[in-house]
Amino acid sequence: MNERRKHKLADTAQQIVGGFLLAGPFVVTEEVWSLARNMTPLHSIVLIGAVMAIGYGGLYGADNDRDPRREAAIAGVPIRFISVLLVAFGSVGALAIAITAPAVFLSDLEPAARAAVTVRAISIAAVFSVVGAVTTDSLF
Repeated sequence: MNERRKHKLADTAQQIVGGFLLAGPFVVTEEVWSLARNMTPLHSIVLIGAVMAIGYGGLYGADNDRDPRREAAIAGVPIRFISVLLVAFGSVGALAIAITAPAVFLSDLEPAARAAVTVRAISIAAVFSVVGAVTTDSLF
């Protein structure tokens, strides 16, 4: 029985709930935006790597019943893992834009600089969002 486990829309919905739940407090915190102002692209790359490691470890390292080789995949990457990453970064980005956080916290910056700092802030908050996404995915 080499049947691949399908990723359902309900799985993504659970991830979204967890991702938004833990992203919210960090998107609206001025300290996150101040940290993002001082980060370099290298800092963001490290954080993106951390989000990926937390996501993969939370999905497949913490759950002995889940095997990435038995999950539906795109180019060898489990769809569940792709979904968690999209939720982690997407929920933070969507929330930041919806509540106009970049305009509030970065009003003194030019649009290009504002966009760059926003990406860095998203990489910070995604660390927490991925924990919520993975946790709800694993619990339900």
